[in-house]
Amino acid sequence: MVEFLSLKRVNAPHEGAIQAAVARVVQSGWYILGEETYAFEQEFATYCGAKHCIGVGNGLDALSLILRGFDIGAGDEVIVPSNTFVATWLAVTYVGAQPVPVDPDARTYNIDPQKIEAAITPRTKAIIAVHLYGQPAEMTAIQAIARRHGLTVIEDAAQAHGAQHAGKRAGSLGDAAAFSFYPGKNLGALGDGGAITTDDDALAARLRKLRNYGSSVKYQHDELGVNSRLDELQAAVLRAKLPFLDAENDARRAVAQQYMDALAGAPIELPFVPQGVDPVWHLFVVRTAARDTLIQGLKAHGIGHMIHYPIACHAQPAYADQVWPALPVAEALQHEVLSLPIAPYLSAQDVQAVTDAVRASLS
Repeated sequence: MVEFLSLKRVNAPHEGAIQAAVARVVQSGWYILGEETYAFEQEFATYCGAKHCIGVGNGLDALSLILRGFDIGAGDEVIVPSNTFVATWLAVTYVGAQPVPVDPDARTYNIDPQKIEAAITPRTKAIIAVHLYGQPAEMTAIQAIARRHGLTVIEDAAQAHGAQHAGKRAGSLGDAAAFSFYPGKNLGALGDGGAITTDDDALAARLRKLRNYGSSVKYQHDELGVNSRLDELQAAVLRAKLPFLDAENDARRAVAQQYMDALAGAPIELPFVPQGVDPVWHLFVVRTAARDTLIQGLKAHGIGHMIHYPIACHAQPAYADQVWPALPVAEALQHEVLSLPIAPYLSAQDVQAVTDAVRASLS
C-alpha cells in the first residue's frame, strides 16, 4: 500500500525542531506579529530572491491583498488560468473584479501565453500566472505581454516553493507573488498560513497595513484593512522547516524522475517540462482518457491517488450565474488528469509499486 500523502511522515524528520520552535513561542509570551513572523519574513524573502515578504493568514488572502494593494477592484478585469484551484478565481471575485479565464497549454497545463493577448481588453489590469503543480508558468512570455499592455503580473506560487524559471525562484518572477503554507504544500505549516513576496517598497508597506486592520500605528487605521496575519506559531514552524526545503524538493525531483523513467512508453501522458524550467513537483499529474479504469486499478493495488481538479472553476456552482467562453482544454483535463503519490519520503520500492500498478491497470 502507498498512501497519496502522509503529513505525519512529511513532518517526522522535523519533529524535534518543530517542538523546540513551538516551545520558543510559548515561552516568549508574544503570539501575534512578533519576532518569529518578522524573522521568517526576512528568511523567506531571501530564499525567494525578493526584497520583501509579508506574512498573512493563508494563500487566498495573499492573492486578495495583492489585488487590493494594486487598487484592482470593481470594473476591472484580471486574466486567470481556466485550469487552477478555485482560490485563484475567488481572490479576483472577492475584490469585486472580473476573472477572465484563459485556457492552458495542453502540454504543461499552465496558462497558455499564446491565448492571453486575445483576452485583454481596456478593462484588463493584471495577469495571474499560476505555477500549477509546482511548475512555473512561462513567465518570460507572460512578462513580455504584460509590458506591451501595461499590466501587472501576479504569481500564484501556492504550489511552487523553490521552483525556478530561467534561474530565478518563484516569488521573484512577477510584480508580487502569493504563497500558501497549507500543511500539504512543499513548505507546509501545521495549519493555515500564507505570504506575499515583492520588490515593490510601496506595495509592501501598504500590504503590511492592509493585513493588520489597515493600521501601522496602534488604533490608527489609514484604510479599510483586514485581519490576516501569519501566526507566530506557524511562522516558527516554517522557520524550522525552511532550511530543509531544497533537499526535500530534490527528493521530490528524484521521485518524479523515477516515475518518468518507469512509465516511459506506457499508455499514459506524462508531465512535460519546458526548457529553462525547474519544477518542485508539488504534484505529479498524469493524463489518460481511461482515468476511471486507472483509478479502479490503483484502488485494487492499494495505491493512493487524487484528482486535481475534478471540476473546472468555470463549471463550479459558485460561478454558475455567469456565461463563460469555450474552454476546451480545461474541460478535457477535468475528466482526464490524475495525481500519483509524490513526497520526499517515498522510497524506490514505493515508486515501483505505483508504476507497476499503473501499468497493470492500463494493460
